[in-house]
Amino acid sequence: MNTLLMILILLVAAEHLYILFLETFATTSRHTSKTFNIEMDELGNHHISTLLKNQGIYNGLLAVMLIIATISQDLLWCRLLLGYVILVALFGALTSDPKILVKQGLLAIIALIVSFFA
Repeated sequence: MNTLLMILILLVAAEHLYILFLETFATTSRHTSKTFNIEMDELGNHHISTLLKNQGIYNGLLAVMLIIATISQDLLWCRLLLGYVILVALFGALTSDPKILVKQGLLAIIALIVSFFA
């Protein structure tokens, strides 16, 4: 893998670590409220908070897998994980907010495309 591709994949991982932070550690913050378009009082709801924290752990583990695949230079796993990120972003765009495809999927799309030319 070339350096550009590795940087792009690690940026996708960093994005998911940031989502982990927002959902798991800054669950009730204004920034989390704005990012996910959830009212502040809803973020204080135990059930919503628990769901966000669980989803945050999921995003963090996805980031870890991307990092491991990149460090080991396993192109197949990098592509599979990037494809997974894209599919989840597409699902989010279709079911929640079309902007999710750009916010969460665009960098992964670019990285996946670059992986075929690197």
